[in-house]
Amino acid sequence: MATPPILSWEGLGLIQGSGWLFQDLDLHIGPRDRLALIGRNGAGKTTLLRLIAGQVEADRGKRSIQPGTRVVTLEQDPFFTGYDTLLDFALDGDDAPQRHEVEAIADQLGIDLSREAASASGGERRRAALCRALASEPDLLLLDEPTNHLDIAAIDWLESWLQRYSGAFVVISHDRTFLTRLTRATLWLDRGSLRRKDVGFGGYEAWEEQVYAEEARAADKLDAKLKLEAHWLERGVTARRKRNQGRLEKLWEMRAQRAAMLSPQGAAKLKVVADDTKTKSVIVAEHVTKRFGDRTILRDFNLRIQRGDRIGLVGANGSGKTTLLKILTGELEPDEGEVILAKTLEGTVIDQQRSLLAPEKRLRDVIAEGGDWVDVRGVRKHVQAYLKDFLFAPGLVDAKVGTLSGGERSRLLLAREFARLSNLLVLDEPTNDLDLETLDLLQEVIADYEGTVLIVSHDRDFLDKTVTVTLGLDGSGSVDVIAGGYADWEAKRKQRTQPAKASKSGDSAAPPPPPKPKSTKLSYKDQRDYDLLPSRIEELDAAIARDEAALTDPDLYSRDPDTFAALTAQLEKTRAEKEAAEERWLELAEQVEG
Repeated sequence: MATPPILSWEGLGLIQGSGWLFQDLDLHIGPRDRLALIGRNGAGKTTLLRLIAGQVEADRGKRSIQPGTRVVTLEQDPFFTGYDTLLDFALDGDDAPQRHEVEAIADQLGIDLSREAASASGGERRRAALCRALASEPDLLLLDEPTNHLDIAAIDWLESWLQRYSGAFVVISHDRTFLTRLTRATLWLDRGSLRRKDVGFGGYEAWEEQVYAEEARAADKLDAKLKLEAHWLERGVTARRKRNQGRLEKLWEMRAQRAAMLSPQGAAKLKVVADDTKTKSVIVAEHVTKRFGDRTILRDFNLRIQRGDRIGLVGANGSGKTTLLKILTGELEPDEGEVILAKTLEGTVIDQQRSLLAPEKRLRDVIAEGGDWVDVRGVRKHVQAYLKDFLFAPGLVDAKVGTLSGGERSRLLLAREFARLSNLLVLDEPTNDLDLETLDLLQEVIADYEGTVLIVSHDRDFLDKTVTVTLGLDGSGSVDVIAGGYADWEAKRKQRTQPAKASKSGDSAAPPPPPKPKSTKLSYKDQRDYDLLPSRIEELDAAIARDEAALTDPDLYSRDPDTFAALTAQLEKTRAEKEAAEERWLELAEQVEG
């Protein structure tokens, strides 16, 4: 017998402005559900989360909740005004958690809750909000962009906590890695309707493609105008994702080329590269050291950045990412060493300053100074066509900025900045508040950008699909320079810690044996695995999605326990095979790049 839901909405409808934001939605949340809530910016995801929490009154529908069910919300932008300290915020209210529980989580997250709320950073406020939400012992946890302002270490901790959590949660997030690791079912809010599929986010895009393909076949029966106005987004997204595989292959080639130019310390091997390397260099850092008081942020750092490089900066908050970025762009002088910038370098900085967009201005005012045409890096385009490239419907060209959602404003800011003529693009946490379709778009625009890109981000999937070189900072002053993305840096760190762990059990006085040289040429079997494993991993993903969908039948166990057992065993086997295939491919990729 199926477990009854702990919270339900039946026939849910909400009017926003002059029409329905959505109507006739049915939603049921089970006691152990792990739900990803997906939808474009402006679709109403946050509003739906507030309706689930009971914070917003619906215009239609019935909300049911099991007695005693504790629903706790982690809001995207918690209200800290009126609180002296972060601890005051965490312990406020009649339903506040126990102080010792809050302090225990704060200790694990590394946050000092005695910090003044008014001067706390975005990351400190996010941690304080997490302390309050997680210590409240919720039965249903509603998470709105929980990874915003968190560094990678905090995101890893939150993932581990949620994996152990025994209740249900619904999460809105643009962090693909976070969603893939944690969710088991997907709610898709799309054009006023809500679809549910009991597969985790890992199977969402295949499901989305299937839905869009069915809609495209139906749209062939409609007149040309309706197809143009109602399906431009869906077809654009589908085509974009089909192009992404080719872009990823190009990215891997660029990483392999960069790996050949980097020594283990990250300095360019000038003697073995082409003679035009110096003319291709746009930023050269030589023996750079930077200190603040007694703390050394950078120590003897060397790097030569080439035209077309995509450089990702990763590390915990406070490890020195912003300092390094400012040094590389000439905004900050090093204490020792020098940084040489190409004289022709013209930079554009995108730091998500949405507040600088005047709410009374129209979109065409922001993009084309009120006109019909805009110069996009030297190419003249109609403002409606250009805005459509950034997923704005053509009819929005005269809409006011103040009517846009936060994510839509971020998208508008990206459109404005990418139109400017430049050869250096600096992106500071560009993925905050962007929906998944916009992230796909951003990856595409960066891939097509002809200049050099510097990216500070905690979004692991975004870095893996975007950058050619990763600069990993651990706060000690040293910087790992890795050809590849976040996953490559993580693998490098694991390699470094494994020998240290092994040495503890052996003779500490005995020196380790010298490493055996690796051949970069793959054997026939290895090359075959390297070529075929990506498609095999896709097949395994599809098989996992099918088995997960079959197991969601609430009557399957009582009706056919043998089939239920067989599917469960097969699912575990497939997941294990996929994990082994991914590890095997990563090992081979390291050999190719190294």
